Amino acid sequence: MKKTIALALVVMLAVTSLFANGGSESTAADADTYVIGFIGPLTGDNANYGIRCSNAANLAISEINAAGGIDGKQLRLIAENSLGTVDGAIAAYEKLVYSDNVCAIIGPVFTSPALAVAQRCYEDGIVMITPSATHKDVTSVGDFVYRTVPSDSLQSEVAAHYFYEVMGLRNIACLYAMNDYSQGLATGVEEIFTQLGGTVSAMETCMVGDRDFRTQLGAIRSTDAEAIYIPNYTVEDAQILEQAYQLGMNLPFLSSDGFSDPEIYNLAGDFTDGVIYVGPAQAEASTILTDFTAAYSAAYDGDLPDSFATNAYDATYILAAAIDRAGSADRQAINDEVKATTDFSGANGIINFADNGDMIASQGVYQVEGTTPVYLGSFQVVDGHIVQVD
Repeated sequence: MKKTIALALVVMLAVTSLFANGGSESTAADADTYVIGFIGPLTGDNANYGIRCSNAANLAISEINAAGGIDGKQLRLIAENSLGTVDGAIAAYEKLVYSDNVCAIIGPVFTSPALAVAQRCYEDGIVMITPSATHKDVTSVGDFVYRTVPSDSLQSEVAAHYFYEVMGLRNIACLYAMNDYSQGLATGVEEIFTQLGGTVSAMETCMVGDRDFRTQLGAIRSTDAEAIYIPNYTVEDAQILEQAYQLGMNLPFLSSDGFSDPEIYNLAGDFTDGVIYVGPAQAEASTILTDFTAAYSAAYDGDLPDSFATNAYDATYILAAAIDRAGSADRQAINDEVKATTDFSGANGIINFADNGDMIASQGVYQVEGTTPVYLGSFQVVDGHIVQVD
């Protein structure tokens, strides 16, 4: 199977036609099938995150199956809709684990659902690899929990240092949603930015699903803030940008990895110019990344994968390789092999896990020109100062 996993990476384009007819679906798991679960929002305002991640996982599974599967056994993905909520994610988890008997889980996609499911995975002893839940506490519950996305603690640290040291900002404001993802990033940046000597003159909040942000923007306009940090999901960020323009606010906007979703340009493309955001470091050009992007686009009507979809693709291959090495669907054995992953070569480059399940990584910084994100480089904080590493 080790050769099969490698072979799968060169047959991507040959299997994309499977997806036009839902090629990874099957009617039931059997002794010749390894079943992996997926949890993410597949409907609602932010369904684009979950759909792209599940699409990428399906693509990886189709490639692996087309290359012979795992020692002759096929992989199957069962995707469950979390609705983007904790309750929805727990219901999806219970179906996948107790009814479908999956051997591992990709997701959940959002942070609050991931925090809840991580606790259950730890208690039940089943691996989860989230491609997108960044809150620092996701992996702190214990064993069996991993991610192929950098944690908020790393992102907050790099963001605060970049804003202060590279951009020269000394006074910023934050407008963030009251969920674990946005609040974790906003409070993390606030803490580090103020430690560096900066001022956060406003910490304005909203709820996911809000449509009117004029009150919060008005409050920020009355401060001395030089820029506004908006670490939110796509729909909220899009409306904040548009309403700030309508109010005549010309302060620069700063954001987080949620801004890497290309849907932002469909929703607010007239207002994205100049936004600077911190997200996953750009992977070095490689055949794996190029072929994945081409295969994904061909399979899904010209759509392009975002960074989280790329993370989900790598997570699926990491799980497949772990199942192969474990030689069975035994959940403890799969966890042991995921933990032993070393220098995995994926679409996002070389992946290793820290002891707590976090991915070891740098952070990328991007500046939007019109509707095109331009990569400014990869950064780390070393000895209390930001350092560009590429």
